[in-house]
Amino acid sequence: MNDTPTEIKQLYNKMLLSKSPLERLRMTSRMYDSVKKLAISGILKEGRHLDPPRLRRELFLRIYGNDFQATDREQIMEKIPNMKLDTDS
Repeated sequence: MNDTPTEIKQLYNKMLLSKSPLERLRMTSRMYDSVKKLAISGILKEGRHLDPPRLRRELFLRIYGNDFQATDREQIMEKIPNMKLDTDS
């Protein structure tokens, strides 16, 4: 989908390029943190009480599930139980 006028795209790119690499990295980090919080909130709002490994798998599927083939998703998800999230207690 491409519904953004060219003038707005150019203005947005100019704004991004005017920021330092560190500022762009911080923006990206904040956006990722927001996506992660929203995804976790959505998963938990579905009323499921998940242990941390299962929550990590659901979070992976919610954010990246469409980016991988089924076999790749399965290989990644096999490794997820050993990973930690900052939400783990």
